[in-house]
Amino acid sequence: MTKSSTLDDAGSPASSATASLPSPDLGRPVRRLRWRRLAWVVVLVALDLWSKAYMFEWLDRGPGDAPPSGVEVWALNGHWRVEVVGDFLGFMLSENRGAAWGFGASVPWLLVGGRVVAAVVLTVMVVRTDRRQRMLLWALVLVLSGALGNLFDNLARTPPPDHPFGAVRDFIHVYFAHWDYHFPTFNVADSCITVGAALLILSSFLAPAHGADDGEEERAEGSAESAEPSRRAAGGAGSDVGATSAAGR
Repeated sequence: MTKSSTLDDAGSPASSATASLPSPDLGRPVRRLRWRRLAWVVVLVALDLWSKAYMFEWLDRGPGDAPPSGVEVWALNGHWRVEVVGDFLGFMLSENRGAAWGFGASVPWLLVGGRVVAAVVLTVMVVRTDRRQRMLLWALVLVLSGALGNLFDNLARTPPPDHPFGAVRDFIHVYFAHWDYHFPTFNVADSCITVGAALLILSSFLAPAHGADDGEEERAEGSAESAEPSRRAAGGAGSDVGATSAAGR
């Protein structure tokens, strides 16, 4: 009876310590959440690249070829244009060696180098942003997707003879007939950057105050990292209890 009581008393602390340990799976939802964010980036980049490839294959014809069905010859430098919403919105091919409005075309190394640095910084921010800041998170995902989509054209496409990098493919054309103004042709990546920048500005006015709280993700990571030493300590306690029981017998 004494031995049985000793075993019960010795086993209680070990059982209590084991029950209070954090779950070893506590960090996994955080990792899954980060992969989900990057998965959205992949989806948006794929949409941008597919739309560029499709439009350029459809509308890029050789000299003297007849326009595709439903395509008119636009007055702007003889480009072919597909009307989507009358004269206001249409699809028309264009290649841009610079950024918006062609800015930076004369300094291609600075432009593309800046895009590479921006992509790296944005990737880190997407991974580390607190999930409670949903608007900021979506803003970063959109801007990163747009930067990567245009960077792909710079690095993967064959550059022209007088330029070190490939030109960015644009195909969305907006025309304001009242002012006879052609908005610079853009693409899905540019749209992601524009919407993301607007959300980024808006989120700066709506950002919650976190104070000393590092967020749920950081707490989950800390608990997951501390679980392993605690499990090892509990395992050592269990071994000592086993040894004590053997000695009692």
